[in-house]
Amino acid sequence: MAHHAADGQQRLNDGGKPHRFNAIMRRLEGVTHKALTEALRKLERNGLISREVIDTSPIAVEYSITPLGRTLQVPFGAVYEWAVAHLQEIENAQAAFDARREQAP
Repeated sequence: MAHHAADGQQRLNDGGKPHRFNAIMRRLEGVTHKALTEALRKLERNGLISREVIDTSPIAVEYSITPLGRTLQVPFGAVYEWAVAHLQEIENAQAAFDARREQAP
């Protein structure tokens, strides 16, 4: 799967618009419903996102990044850029780790 730095930056800078749970879920490949629910709950508890229940039929929930959460955009952007720059090294390390585990008794 190819990743581009611009894609990650776009995800960080989405104009601050709220996102519904299912829209977030679709953007996160391989994340389970339970894991996303738990992560969002922790982020909300820490003041990094806000959660709003929309009184529609069916009821919808929207999540937004709070001002405190926005303070993480620059450091998270730097981590993302680092990961993209070192993706091959990370994948090599993962493959070596997996190979060692497969050989372990």
